[in-house]
Amino acid sequence: MREFFPANLQQLCRYYRSIAEVCRKLSINRGQFNKYLSGQSFPAAFNLKRICDFFGVEEYEIVLPTDQFISLIGGRARQTASSILMAAPQRAMEHLQQCSSPQTRLLTGYYHEYCYAKSNPGHILCSLVHIHERDGYFIYERNERLQSNIPGVEDFECYRYQGVAYYLQDRLFLIDYETLTSNEISQTILIPSYKSRITRLNGLKMGVSTCDCRAPVCSRVVWDFLGNDIERDSAYRRVRLYRTEAEDIDDDLKGRLSQTQIVDGLFRLA
Repeated sequence: MREFFPANLQQLCRYYRSIAEVCRKLSINRGQFNKYLSGQSFPAAFNLKRICDFFGVEEYEIVLPTDQFISLIGGRARQTASSILMAAPQRAMEHLQQCSSPQTRLLTGYYHEYCYAKSNPGHILCSLVHIHERDGYFIYERNERLQSNIPGVEDFECYRYQGVAYYLQDRLFLIDYETLTSNEISQTILIPSYKSRITRLNGLKMGVSTCDCRAPVCSRVVWDFLGNDIERDSAYRRVRLYRTEAEDIDDDLKGRLSQTQIVDGLFRLA
């Protein structure tokens, strides 16, 4: 069935302005790609997977008889090149969701997140997080507030993150991005509690500082469970920076975070 591959590949390339653009995006040599198009050569397994992922088709589809292939992708004919490119990432997300344990449902609700502030040494940042289920995915929202450094001025910079959570191999993986500027992605890995009552979850948080240097950082993080039905305004008022010695942060929280130290401007584990 490889005989149909060249014609099918030509059909897919019509979604792009030129063969050169396809080769550039795929990082495949133009001469080699021309051999695929002419039928002089068939891609090795590695390149075949790259091509199929790029165009958003399956490997068995791209070698079907051309009339069947055209009929199969006919429903996608009105898609733009950018929407076709979204097929592979979407499949990856769906695959992770299928692998994710339904135990994530036990961890839904509101949390206060505590970690050392990436841009304010000597401070602990408290954020408000809400994990919930929507359309089969477990998504979450995280809200931060950083108060002004001007003495006597009660002013805040606000940040809002949105992301998706996956429960894989007894760890909760959370990936989010900052929605107001869209210039930051962070990841949190938590160790779920096996107690019947969720209290506090420990883990690691990775991202970049919001200062001009945008340094990569890693810090211990603690999530304090608040419940599934809370008074949001009251919970949000606690969202702010606290000095590490502040009495508002209890000894248990300080103990869970105490193994983080700053070395060469980065947060590392002691």
